[in-house]
Amino acid sequence: MTQFLRLLADNDKATALSDACARLRAGHADERHFQVEPHSFNDLPGKPFAYWVSAALRTAFVRSPAFEGSGRTAKQGLATADDFRFVRTWWEVRSKQQATDKWIPFAKGGAYSPVYADPYLMVNWDRGGAEISSFFDPKTGKLYSRPQSTDFYARPGLTWSLRTKSRLSMRVLPSGCVFSHKGPAAFVIGDDGSDLLTILALCTSVAFHKLVEVQLAAADARLGGAAQSFEVGVIQTTPLPPLGATHRQELARLARRAWSIKRTMDTVRESSHVFLLPASLRKRIGQYDEEEMQAELSLIQFEIDRLAFELYGFTDADCGERAPAAEQEVAASESPDEESDDDGAVESSSGDREDLLSWAAGVAFGHFDWRLATGERLAPPEPDPFDPLPARSPAMLPEGDQPFHANPGILVDDPGHLHDPAHVIEEVLSRVDVAAPDDVRRWLQRDFFPFHLSRYSKSRRKAPIYWPLGTSSGSWSLWIYYPRLTSQTLYTAVNDFVEPKLKEVGEQLAALRGKGTARTRDDEKQFEALQSFNGELIELRDTLLKLAPTYKPNHDDGVQISAAPLWPLFRHKPWQKLLKETWAKLEKGEYDWAHLAMNYWPDRAREKCKTDKSLATAHGLENLYVAPAAAAKKTRSTKKKGADE
Repeated sequence: MTQFLRLLADNDKATALSDACARLRAGHADERHFQVEPHSFNDLPGKPFAYWVSAALRTAFVRSPAFEGSGRTAKQGLATADDFRFVRTWWEVRSKQQATDKWIPFAKGGAYSPVYADPYLMVNWDRGGAEISSFFDPKTGKLYSRPQSTDFYARPGLTWSLRTKSRLSMRVLPSGCVFSHKGPAAFVIGDDGSDLLTILALCTSVAFHKLVEVQLAAADARLGGAAQSFEVGVIQTTPLPPLGATHRQELARLARRAWSIKRTMDTVRESSHVFLLPASLRKRIGQYDEEEMQAELSLIQFEIDRLAFELYGFTDADCGERAPAAEQEVAASESPDEESDDDGAVESSSGDREDLLSWAAGVAFGHFDWRLATGERLAPPEPDPFDPLPARSPAMLPEGDQPFHANPGILVDDPGHLHDPAHVIEEVLSRVDVAAPDDVRRWLQRDFFPFHLSRYSKSRRKAPIYWPLGTSSGSWSLWIYYPRLTSQTLYTAVNDFVEPKLKEVGEQLAALRGKGTARTRDDEKQFEALQSFNGELIELRDTLLKLAPTYKPNHDDGVQISAAPLWPLFRHKPWQKLLKETWAKLEKGEYDWAHLAMNYWPDRAREKCKTDKSLATAHGLENLYVAPAAAAKKTRSTKKKGADE
């Protein structure tokens, strides 16, 4: 028997060591003291020096079968080698593009979120990943990308974040998805949903996580803030206990209920596949109480842990805890309590205000459907956990339905204009019986875009879908709706919005000019302001007309590339800076895979297609690609016997 002392939690190691030794010499117990037979480490995969864990934990690897086997498997997934090129957020991709199977939901890890998390990314898997699979270095022929386990793509399963400072967070992987090397996946033979939910429940238990940590030899890694890597190999060797039918059914039921609760909590997050309404309106279409749901989740987790302890034969002492330690999940949404005025209108609290106004703006653009809030349209039933993800969230206006406010994909911040978004937002709130704030226009001008940009930025992708293009002072802005962006949008902006405004301002200037010396001091101030505004409008018009003839956006390029040529017209400085940098890279040829690059610099892009198969595939110009001649095989020379003798 070997004696061990574990002093990781003590800051003063020397004093702690002296104190522990003194206690042991005096015959007193010390929780930092462990006695272990060294040969017991042989029971653990990789034989980590995990002396601090109980015998029950160590022998679990012998008593129970490993995860890998018995119809179960865990796999690494796709590494694109260039996410900016091959990956998009799901709201960047049109529904029609998704229908062609070019863009496929992509599970790529993400924040700590056990049981449920919305896969918000999509990957270019056109023609079975032809473009990614031919992503070679033209000079060396080395494959940049790493398509792995492709036979498992689109199958229902479980996925998790490879590297995190939190616990392992196994979650549902819907069918129809590609999974990443940073978001590995697990599968069962026959793709049985009940079996997957049973495994999911066990994998979210304290017991399973302790067995994972034993292999990582990192039970206290979080004390130092170190991230843990939950590699596929570790999951494969972690034991799962034998299960009877009763335990299988109960664990699957608990996991299914936890998934349903967490999905419901996600229905108030605007960028989610399951979004219905903002939190302040959510109770109109079904029960929604976040505190109650959190409490039920805690009870479910406690019951899962109880069953897992029973099945593994563990005690509280073996794992040091029954319920999981407090983990700070990244909140999927913020949903304060709803309040009601005496007149029946819903008054949003300050926490709900941004979400409510953002939703109303989405209705104004034709992105969201107001009828869910009025009861004119019913929310769809909850799907099965492993059903494919929808191309549109339930909150979005169904294709072909009339929007709340018909518009050409452009709104204009101009009081009195037919397409003034501030006025339309107020009308939306009135229609759903909500009192509108007094400062909608101020919010629209100052706060909306930074808020929107933040909400629609995920996984290092910034992908806002409402674009404010303004005059140099920002006093007058056109709001472009990205999903309806075409090569004609800039012409529409000039012809239907800027030119009529110039005409209106010109008439006002002419009237003031006609007063001559009879102009009052106020007239003079107005005259000067109108002259300045007229100059800004002319500058905006001329810039749009300069850009319009060659601007041919393609939604496959994504938001950032599509917006880059328009960078001088954005007034939000961080976004403008990013777009300016993106445009500079486009000019240098760093993004010649983009359709926009082919549009502006076709000769350069076509020339690269001759030596870059992936680039040729991106543009549908495989006929231009010329494969390099195969290198001649080197032959080993043999010396004639006696030649050097």
